[in-house]
Amino acid sequence: MQNIIQTKNVTRCFKTSGGELWALKGVDIDIPKGKLTILKGRSGSGKTTLLNVLGALDRPTDGQVLYEGEDIGKFDEKKASSLRRTQIGFVFQSVALIPMMSAFENVEYALRLSRYPGDREQRAMECLKLVGLSQRMNHLPSELSGGEQQRVAIARAIAHKPQILFADEPTAELDTVMGLQVVKIFKELTEKEGVTVVMTTHDVGLMELGDKVYALEDGEVASDA
Repeated sequence: MQNIIQTKNVTRCFKTSGGELWALKGVDIDIPKGKLTILKGRSGSGKTTLLNVLGALDRPTDGQVLYEGEDIGKFDEKKASSLRRTQIGFVFQSVALIPMMSAFENVEYALRLSRYPGDREQRAMECLKLVGLSQRMNHLPSELSGGEQQRVAIARAIAHKPQILFADEPTAELDTVMGLQVVKIFKELTEKEGVTVVMTTHDVGLMELGDKVYALEDGEVASDA
């Protein structure tokens, strides 16, 4: 199985008033291309810090993060920003949709920001259809349920055709049924669009849907399956 990302002995240390806080301690993981990888663990386990490092939002203190063989930890900010804009999509716990824009307009606006070269309107509609919102694309966020808003956020994140999608606790604010729907959408994205998806969660009910699952404890990989 081909890997899109590999980490080698990745550490991340934060300087605090109380001294050094080691959020990651020698993490070695492989992210398989075109699959759903789940990072699980309790709050404070290091999973969000790891996700930020994998997504070039943060740099490791030491070690390597290899994205298709390139060490992104050595990228300058301009190159890291270009990587995030063109190759990576992000979905966060807070959907952060623009309230005065419809679902369609939120997705189309993201395409403009990413300088998408193709037909933006067609791609926006395509993505909203992919997440099951063809009939709701003209609704404002306030007219959508929490699960529907998260699906708009996913459509927005994949619109520019990233190679990899990072999702940080995307189901935390959703009930079990809605959370399951969101993860099933991620699975469909890996199968239909070939997108690699990496998500964090502490919901044990979602683990079985992952192609690869890493458990983190105190900044270290406790197990993988």
